[in-house]
Amino acid sequence: MPDDLVARLNAFTANKHPGHVGVSLTHCEATRVEGRLTVTEAVVAGTGFLWAPVVITLADWLCAAGMSPNLKEGESFTTVELKTNFLGSAKVGEVVSGVATPAHRGRTTHVWDVEVTNENTGKVIALFRCTQMILAPRRD
Repeated sequence: MPDDLVARLNAFTANKHPGHVGVSLTHCEATRVEGRLTVTEAVVAGTGFLWAPVVITLADWLCAAGMSPNLKEGESFTTVELKTNFLGSAKVGEVVSGVATPAHRGRTTHVWDVEVTNENTGKVIALFRCTQMILAPRRD
């Protein structure tokens, strides 16, 4: 099932922002989500380093993907808070990866942490925390 979920989620974002910047999920389960992107010219800032919003896109999408196997039928979710600490960066041609794990999986909220790493240097370049609020099924 996780491989099927990864394929479905990657297909879902192929023409959405995460797909446009090159994010690809590689693993997705209820307690661990992994993904990566190769830094291209299109996602670097004028400094020559990876644009900060692209790091946030990677981390936020990993957290969002992790909600999928945690929701009950009909539930949805929304982000209510996110925070990123930047510790480094990456340049064109380098690969950036993230691993998301839940710090809390409650009935109404989940809190996810992501460590983003430059695979070429082995250094952590960002720490990300995201709080998701679970939304009950709509009763139209």
